[in-house]
Amino acid sequence: MNNFPACFSALILTITIACPVAVSQEQKPVDIGSRRELFVDQFLIEKLDKAWLQQGTPRDEGIALKFDKPWEGLFCGYVTIIQDGAVIRAYYRGSPKAGADGNSNESYCCAESKDGKIWTKPELTGFDHEGVKTNRVLANAAPITHNFCPFIDKKPGVPASERYKAIGGTMTSGLIALKSADGLKWEKIRPEPIISKAMVPFPYMFDSQNVPFWSEAENKYLCYFRVFKDGIRRIVRSESDDFINWTKPVLMEYTSGNNKSPIEHLYTNQTSPYFRAPHHYVAISARFMPNRRVLNDEQAKAIKVDPGYFKDTSDAIMMSTRPVEGKAHASIYDRTFLEGFVRGGVGAQNWVSRTNYPALNIIQTGPAEMSFYVNQDYAQPTSHLRRYSLRLDGLGSLHANYQGGEMTSKPFIFNGNALSINFSTSAAGGVLFELQDTTGKAIPGFELKDCQEQIGNEIDRIVTWKKGADLGMLAGKPIKLRVSLHDADLYSFKFHKP
Repeated sequence: MNNFPACFSALILTITIACPVAVSQEQKPVDIGSRRELFVDQFLIEKLDKAWLQQGTPRDEGIALKFDKPWEGLFCGYVTIIQDGAVIRAYYRGSPKAGADGNSNESYCCAESKDGKIWTKPELTGFDHEGVKTNRVLANAAPITHNFCPFIDKKPGVPASERYKAIGGTMTSGLIALKSADGLKWEKIRPEPIISKAMVPFPYMFDSQNVPFWSEAENKYLCYFRVFKDGIRRIVRSESDDFINWTKPVLMEYTSGNNKSPIEHLYTNQTSPYFRAPHHYVAISARFMPNRRVLNDEQAKAIKVDPGYFKDTSDAIMMSTRPVEGKAHASIYDRTFLEGFVRGGVGAQNWVSRTNYPALNIIQTGPAEMSFYVNQDYAQPTSHLRRYSLRLDGLGSLHANYQGGEMTSKPFIFNGNALSINFSTSAAGGVLFELQDTTGKAIPGFELKDCQEQIGNEIDRIVTWKKGADLGMLAGKPIKLRVSLHDADLYSFKFHKP
């Protein structure tokens, strides 16, 4: 595995802060329409001067769901969170015993919540455990139950009987497709795999969580799944128009700004469209550090971890990818933030193999809050799912300290007549905006000096200038956006009709 010493990361960050950074320029304006743009990559950024992109800091909200039923157990994992109207579901593998991938002890379970904070385990008909009704939606379906991964199919015209789809399987079986009307009763779409070993030009595959979804941004199905290349766990991407016929997978590469990112073991990828900006595919992924042992034998014995699961360690990182017509971005993850997104917590139980694995999908859990979930205490009697929260759009931000800094965007075209921002400042801080033509010349009436300084902390604030907030006369025309801020964070922006 390629090593990337922490001191190098610190050096790069220092240079980024201290010096103006010129990001490679694209002369052709990007059409962003009225979509929301996050600050998780540098795709729209032309120049940074004493400002930088800063990764969000998740808040630990405690245990959301204990895996304490006899059919759940120490090896629960590969969690998917789905919001379906007023119901939020957590799907996860039940596995009380260690065993080979796809063994008969594995089942797939479901918990439900109304708010993403308090969870219950419904008694489902069809499967029981020693006479007790369980919360299993799939049992006796090995090897699908090893890594079953469902989603709600939002493709226009999908029959009600196929509103939910899923895949699961191992290298031996290939990835099997399933369908469901309600997300609780499942059947195979066909007996043969939709993606088989013969289609994948890598020596090992499928043994992790394989992530499918319908992309409204690309108007196709996508599947991101794990393979091995040169002994390192890597991610590939495959495409389909009908969920049955899939393209040959393409290996995902990694960048960090204009630089190549270090290649590290990614055990799961958890790539999914961000719910407030579905053209941003956010990946809160499990980073695996093989043979990086933290615990000694005595510490492992004290927490009762399975003896085979404490000689490695892992955490969660955050990266993103986005589709760009005619570009290679579709097969590139942007690792703007190389640092850990979720670090192991205090205590030996957080530093074992295959713990801190994020669940798939982010959901909104409050007016200004969103949550994601992390599988922790793996291979231990205390195995559970934990909730972490962020402000809406708070995966990353454009940040400047008290001394202030600026960002200038690349040329883009928008659709709308007002600029809405998600931001926060200190009492002394503020944010100003300027609209420029493609040469960088300020557009009269929309100069920095004409902008009302934005102070406060809001999810949706309309920016105004002396002449007002109406930008309709500039819609459809190539412009640049200049942002000047101090002691402030800008989390996202979009153009829309107020």
